[in-house]
Amino acid sequence: MEAPGPVPADRAELVKRFASFPDRLADAALAAEGRSLPAGEWTPAQVVRHLMAVEGEVWLSRLATLVAGGEPHWSWTEPGPLPGLEDATLDHVLGLFGRLRASTVDFLGMFDDAAWARTGVHATYGRLDVAGLLRLAIDHDEQHVAGLLASDPQP
Repeated sequence: MEAPGPVPADRAELVKRFASFPDRLADAALAAEGRSLPAGEWTPAQVVRHLMAVEGEVWLSRLATLVAGGEPHWSWTEPGPLPGLEDATLDHVLGLFGRLRASTVDFLGMFDDAAWARTGVHATYGRLDVAGLLRLAIDHDEQHVAGLLASDPQP
């Protein structure tokens, strides 16, 4: 990859939204912690661990395949909570997720215009470039924050 040049405003806004998510997630997860959950629903820590699994198995993996060249084909992937952290506190997994998201943002910072323009084909969403992947990631993030906030008690 070449050294990145100036970043178009829409690209910068996407990266900013993607990068700022860990703070919003922390606020929603901490507010939801300790509330009773319907049977089968994930705890806030499990939601964060799921987002960690998605970050590595989906977003970072797909971004890496775009950088590698060619035109990757991706299937639908929705991993469960990342294993191995079942006993970790919510604060701990939130910190880990924040660092993982920061590493993804750092990786994006190395993308030149050609890398941003590369595309892959998703089995459900069709042809996606880096911006398209980020929009999907942001939508996925927002769905989970909305789920955490939905359990928020009404005044």
